Amino acid sequence: MRAVLLLEDGTAFEGRSFGARGQKCGEVVFNTSMTGYQEILTDPSYHEQIITMTYPLIGNVGTNKTDWESRKVFAGGFIVKENSSYPSNWRSKGTLSDYLKKNNVIGLEGIDTRKLVKHIRTQGAMKGIISSTEFSIATLKRELQKYPGLVGRDIVKDVTVKKPYRWDKGVINVLTKEQVTYEKQYRVVAFDYGIKQNILRLLCSHGCDVYVVPADTPAREVLARKPDGVFLSNGPGDPAAVNYAIETVRELLGTVPIFGICLGHQILALALGAKTYKLKFGHRGANHPVKNLVTGKIEITSQNHGFCVDIDTLKGKNVELTHINLNDNTLEGIRCEKKAAFSVQYHPEASPGPHDSSYLFKTFINLMHQYHGKK
Repeated sequence: MRAVLLLEDGTAFEGRSFGARGQKCGEVVFNTSMTGYQEILTDPSYHEQIITMTYPLIGNVGTNKTDWESRKVFAGGFIVKENSSYPSNWRSKGTLSDYLKKNNVIGLEGIDTRKLVKHIRTQGAMKGIISSTEFSIATLKRELQKYPGLVGRDIVKDVTVKKPYRWDKGVINVLTKEQVTYEKQYRVVAFDYGIKQNILRLLCSHGCDVYVVPADTPAREVLARKPDGVFLSNGPGDPAAVNYAIETVRELLGTVPIFGICLGHQILALALGAKTYKLKFGHRGANHPVKNLVTGKIEITSQNHGFCVDIDTLKGKNVELTHINLNDNTLEGIRCEKKAAFSVQYHPEASPGPHDSSYLFKTFINLMHQYHGKK
């Protein structure tokens, strides 16, 4: 069963097909995580992206329902060096190949993923097409030329929920099945730009009564719920294209404490007057070092973003830089005390990844406590 990947610069890789049959266009990116492929596949931030895993063996722990991070798989395609057909794990309910097939995601294995990743790292993330049904390079090239890419497009509208809902599930211990919950003390409205469920679990486990709303919910509807805080979620694509979200956050600033993660961080920065730009190949993995400029400590973080806030455009905006990426010195966190708002570019909720930055959820609780004077 053949499968092929064609990049927009004409570079092609041919290997074996697994998962679903078909063809799909998207941005070809790589992720350096060694585990957590289910959480990666179901992260809405990967919408319209074809993911290459740098770790050579993927699928060895199988799949299960617990590790989903959203309502479905959002990745456009999945590329690995070797797909394990015989998973071994006490939580496994099926193989990765069957999982991709059920969720209509095309898989490609057996190619030199090191060569592909080095190519992307040198040339930059680029558009590509993955196919297990069509192998003519000329035909695939014509199909790929129709794909518009991510820059300048609002694809948040494709992943956000259609109707608001209340979330009431906390973090669950996978061994004991016990749920970590606290008395609900703070009402939080969470914007779903492509929100991961572990963010919602952590908010709930920190004592928040969480109400999730679609990305285009206007500020007046949010304020009508009299929230103690507003959360801005992760999500896919170009933040500058999500104009309605930027305008809404601009209206909310100064009226209620705000906490943003990933795309939410970028939207907050844009609302404060900054600008964003596209990174050459993005940051995706569970091992990125970030320096906390407030404490001086180094955090190993989980990341997934292809756009970044331009540090220079924050000058004169009364915004404090709180975190910096130690790999390339890009911005990883900001704080605006006058507006009771802060955000980080990386993922403190992990899933997958380390828990070094989980303290930020407590920071949000403390901010709401200080702002409203609650016990």
